[in-house]
Amino acid sequence: MAPVRSENGSVDFDISVLYEDDDLLVINKPAGIAVHSAPSYKGAVLTDWLKAKGYALSNIAGDERLGIVHRLDKETTGALAIAKTNEAHVALARQLESRTMGRYYLAIVDRTIKYDRVVDRPIARNPRDRKRMAVVEGGRAAKSAFVQLAELRNGEALVAAKLFSGRTHQIRVHLGSIGVHIVGDALYGYKGVKDKIGQFFLHAYRLYLTRPSSKETLTAAAPLPEPFLARLNLDLEYIDELLEENSFLSRFRADAWLRSAADDPVRA
Repeated sequence: MAPVRSENGSVDFDISVLYEDDDLLVINKPAGIAVHSAPSYKGAVLTDWLKAKGYALSNIAGDERLGIVHRLDKETTGALAIAKTNEAHVALARQLESRTMGRYYLAIVDRTIKYDRVVDRPIARNPRDRKRMAVVEGGRAAKSAFVQLAELRNGEALVAAKLFSGRTHQIRVHLGSIGVHIVGDALYGYKGVKDKIGQFFLHAYRLYLTRPSSKETLTAAAPLPEPFLARLNLDLEYIDELLEENSFLSRFRADAWLRSAADDPVRA
């Protein structure tokens, strides 16, 4: 059932706040919550929750997108930054453009990946299906890095991703191009039955940015939702070891894994 917005503006869900100061708010978005309204969606959205809580928000993106600098898909969970002032909005938008602001993602995928890699392939609207994006020659440049953190008991794997560009559905498209799919993602080729799973397993785990006023570095880690932890079926201490900050980030600094997937055949 879609989240509900009442006549007095209240909503029937709550959201965890990971960080807050005078410039910005970082929240842990739950699954099933769209970031802002759209003609095709009538349920309550994140901006409704922000208004109901009485937050002062930037308005340079319009009244329907108050505070929204970047977004997550409706079923994607995790860290999202919200601008409280127009000055903060401009500063964060510039960081997004320069890639000095970004996120590391965690995904449960339907098969192990052969090796940790960079996928550098252009993305555009799928010419055969306008609801999807695809690797398309002549599309917009897109680059992603993937590292495998753990092989799971059912043949699935826990994978971490870092984006060097911000294309729509980039992680899903780049994984699909190497024959890997996020569990629960029927739109991009996962063969399981989504209704039986009840979750799309992509989580914006760690966000990094520069605070607009103080210029200090901020990192915020969004705890994994319970369905994600249940699907992993791993000891919590082992998960903590995998996600320990220095160890986790070092996986994206090591030279050994920087193998390009450019020579791999692209899979539909």
